[in-house]
Amino acid sequence: MMSSAVLFGFMAISIRYASSELHPFQIAFFRNLFGLLFALPLLIRAGPGLLRTDKLRLYLLRCSIGIVSMLAGFWSIVNLPLAHAVALSYSTPLWVTIGAVLVLHEVVRARRWTAVIIGFIGVLIIVRPGADDFTTASLVAVSAAVLSGCVAISIKFLSRTEHPDAIVVFTTMIWVPMSLLPALFVWEWPSLSGWGWVALAGFLGTSAHMCWTRAFKIGDASALTPLSFVQLPVVAMLAWLLFGESLDRWTLLGSTVIFLSTAYIARRESQIARPTVTDAVIGSDTHSSR
Repeated sequence: MMSSAVLFGFMAISIRYASSELHPFQIAFFRNLFGLLFALPLLIRAGPGLLRTDKLRLYLLRCSIGIVSMLAGFWSIVNLPLAHAVALSYSTPLWVTIGAVLVLHEVVRARRWTAVIIGFIGVLIIVRPGADDFTTASLVAVSAAVLSGCVAISIKFLSRTEHPDAIVVFTTMIWVPMSLLPALFVWEWPSLSGWGWVALAGFLGTSAHMCWTRAFKIGDASALTPLSFVQLPVVAMLAWLLFGESLDRWTLLGSTVIFLSTAYIARRESQIARPTVTDAVIGSDTHSSR
């Protein structure tokens, strides 16, 4: 999980560098294209049997929602301070909890609802609606987190029967044509350095996705969720060193509140005897960009 968090952090940096000449939608397409190329060794090693599934409809649903989440997440990475965008992406577990109640009819009691409400306060602290520095880009980042929560629920179903490598390969295969269409409307050919940055984003994204799916396959969410927040200080430090972006006090305070609330939710989930949706998946395609 820590490897996944660091790799996703570096992917955000490569996306920001690529954005100097490419639209976020085009970066998303190239991330998926190169991500598929880097995922092919998984298919070669396992053989065609890796792609045998009776869950194709669920894959298509997961990828349809995920690609919108990815486009929104990439757009927010380009148009918001990096730490700000990453911090908002960590509100995904809050939306997963709500989705588990509305879609799967899970029972969520007062303590977890309190944690969800506190987490939303953290989101409001970062977004600060009505403040002079409020931007709609923050709402795009929150929307990406909401959609990522929907994706997390679908991944829970897939992880029950599908191999982690199959999820990575199938997802990237479907994302390539899905992300091509919006990219065509803003198409520009990258320069040599631009090719390097989008190829790097693809490599980092696929590597992080592999680590992420394996982590939740073998570990408890209560132990893994706090580790995923390593991404925020990594991104904040790199953004300061490379782009001169500072971590403002509102983002720091809000992200701390979100961290505490989601860590508590994960801990409560681990204490429930019957497995629930948030036991296995707390993450996002803005992380797995996500």
